[in-house]
This record gives sequence, C-alpha cells and structure tokens, in this order.
Amino acid sequence: MSANTKSFKVPFWAQILAGLVLGVLLGWIARSQDLSWLVTTLEKIGGTFIGLLKLAVAPLVFFAILVSITNLRKVNNAARLAGRTLLWFMITSLIAVAIGLAIGLVTNPGAGTGLTPKDGAEPEHTGSWIDFLTGIVPTDVITPFTELNVLQIVFMAAVAGIAALQLGDKAQPILSLSESVLELLQKALWWVIRLAPLGTVGLIGNAIATYGWDLIGKYATFTADVYIGCALVLFGVYPALLATVAKANPVQFFKGAWPAIQLAFVSRSSVGTMPLTQKVTERLGVPKEYASFAVPFGATTKMDGCAAIYPSIAAIFVAQIFDIQLSVGDYLLIAFVSVVGSAATAGLTGATVMLTLTLSTLGLPMEGVGLLLAIDPILDMMRTATNVAGQVVNPLIVASRENILDRDKYNSVSTAPLDADEPRAVAAAA
Repeated sequence: MSANTKSFKVPFWAQILAGLVLGVLLGWIARSQDLSWLVTTLEKIGGTFIGLLKLAVAPLVFFAILVSITNLRKVNNAARLAGRTLLWFMITSLIAVAIGLAIGLVTNPGAGTGLTPKDGAEPEHTGSWIDFLTGIVPTDVITPFTELNVLQIVFMAAVAGIAALQLGDKAQPILSLSESVLELLQKALWWVIRLAPLGTVGLIGNAIATYGWDLIGKYATFTADVYIGCALVLFGVYPALLATVAKANPVQFFKGAWPAIQLAFVSRSSVGTMPLTQKVTERLGVPKEYASFAVPFGATTKMDGCAAIYPSIAAIFVAQIFDIQLSVGDYLLIAFVSVVGSAATAGLTGATVMLTLTLSTLGLPMEGVGLLLAIDPILDMMRTATNVAGQVVNPLIVASRENILDRDKYNSVSTAPLDADEPRAVAAAA
C-alpha cells in the first residue's frame, strides 16, 4: 500500500488546472465581496511568480543563444538547418497573420464596443523601425541586462557565439563555462516552473478580481477574435503542417508538448518557458544539438500569437475605433511587420512593443495601445501558448524534412511528466 501511495503523483497539467479553477474562484470572491486583502494577496503571489521567472531571463537568454550557436558546430549542414528554421518561422508567421487579418475583416472587432478615441492614452514606451534598428546594438554591456533589453542581449550573445566558433579550440574553456552556467540557470528556473500551479492561482485570480467580467464584455469581439485566431493556428494550422509536411501524427505532438504549452498559458513568458520547451522538443525526437539552437532562437524571435495574430487584429480594431480606413497596402505592411519585426517582442510577457511597431508603421494613433492595455493580460495567456507551440512545431518540421527526427521517440511519446533531472530517462520510458 505504501508503495502505491508513493508512486501516486498528481500530473502537472492537473495541478495547473486546479490552480486555474481556484484562481477564478478566489478572484470572483475577492471582487464580489470587495475583499481588498485577498486582491492584494493574489497580486503578490502572481507578481512574485512572474518576478522569479524574469529574474533568470537576461542571463538565460545570453547563455542559451551563445551555447545554441556554438552547438551548431556539432550538427551536419548547420547553415542549412539554420536557414530552414528561419524559413519555416517566416512561413508559419505569414499563415498566422493571414488568419488574424481574415478574422478581423470578417468580425469588425472595433464596431459596437462603445469605445471612443478619448478612451485611449498614448503609451509611455512605443516602438518604431528606427528604435528597432538602432536599439539592436547596445551602448554598453551592462545596461541591456539591468534594463532587460532582450533584443540587445540576443545581439551580444550572437556576436559572442560567432566569435567563439571562429576561435575554435581556444574558446573551449569559455564554452564549457557557458554550458555549465546554462545548466545551472535551467535547474534554478525548473524550480520556479514547479511553482506554476501556485502562480496560476495568483495570476488568474488577480485578473478576475481586478478586471472582472464587465471589461471583457466591452472587448468581447476582440477577445474572441484573438482566442479564435490563436486556437485556429494552435489546433488547426500546426497539426495540419505536422501531418502533411512532417508526416507526423499531431496527437503525439500534443502529448509531448502539452506541459510547455500549459506553462506558457499561465506564465505568459516564452523565455521563462524555454527550458521546458526544449525538454519537450527533445523528447519528441528532435536531436539535442539542433533543439538547443532552434528553441532558444525561437523563444526570442518566433511569436505567432504576439507578433502575427494579435497585432493584425489589433490594427483593424484601432483603425475602426479611430474611423480610419485601411488599404490593401496597409494589410501587406501588417504582414511584413509580423514577419520581420517579431524579434521586438523578445519573448517577454505582453506584446505592446510589437503593437506600437505595427501601429507606427501604419500611421495609426498610438493612443490605440491604451485602449488594449487593460485587456492585455487576458489575451496574453493564449498568445503565449500559441507562441510556444510554434517554437516546438518548427523544429519538428525542419528535423523531419532533414531526416534527423527520431521517429521512434516521436511515435512513442506519452503524457508522462517531465523529470528535470532525467529528461532522457523520461523520453526512453515514454
């Protein structure tokens, strides 16, 4: 009996679901009973969880990108793999933005909301192409880490990784240290990830207690558009690509990738989910050497939810609120921004920078961002889940087409929980 009791373990997805239900319940109680202490408690719990995730973001991104670039030397046809990865990032982004535009044009999300331009306020921080291009190169090596400028951190890490490749054996001591530091960061972040059920209670509860259902009512069409668009990509486009292009069973994909997708939904951070994303990608049969490049690269640049679906629908929403007609050329610009500018989102919670970049490119008022900030946390959950799913799907497609996907691993993967200490054992047992 003791052996059976010892072997019983509540699945991680069930813990997350329980946290979600409890969070909704506590949030509703806090709002309906006007319990300020409970609202504060939920806010502190959720904020602490996100704070712990963000704490590791800067060093994690730097060392993950550096190591991922140098790991390409262990892979045959590294340049070809990198090129194919980027190509599929662009293809899936185009599909996602097309879906977002189609949904926005059909549903008219800005119509009948009761919102006016006066309801919007210009954001403190905006994005433009000049800011984007000039902001890539840092002025010093410290500020990007203290201000959490992920794009500049990626730039420095890429330069360091390419330099290490050029140095060859002379750079081995640095590479060994970097790999050790990366493993240390991933181990620490895994402990944070295990707190996700508790973080879920705080984040969801605070969202309900703060915004309630009235706010969602005003943005009902817009919220539904974003969720439907993300769902079509997550449960339609990705499975279709896996079945037709990768010749892989989509059901197996969801079995293996679900832990990362559900954590992304709760944490709203692609970078924070990155260690788990890489684990599920590897257990689905993608070689570790390639996954260690594709996943960190995707976590900082591959954003189908935040950088494709959301800004395309949001641009239509803002244009309708301000009574501005968009042309075919504007829709093409939205697609261009989604493919080229997605790195601006940088894998952090929220997609405000990407939205301001899109609006400034189209010449739409920045006050439109202010209209959407209140609803952003609710939207960001589904957007980030879609982001992370895409970050797993793309390496699977490339690995399959390059004949380096371990089909036995993929076809035998199960929903067994991932063990932070024994990822290979889990994959083998699956």
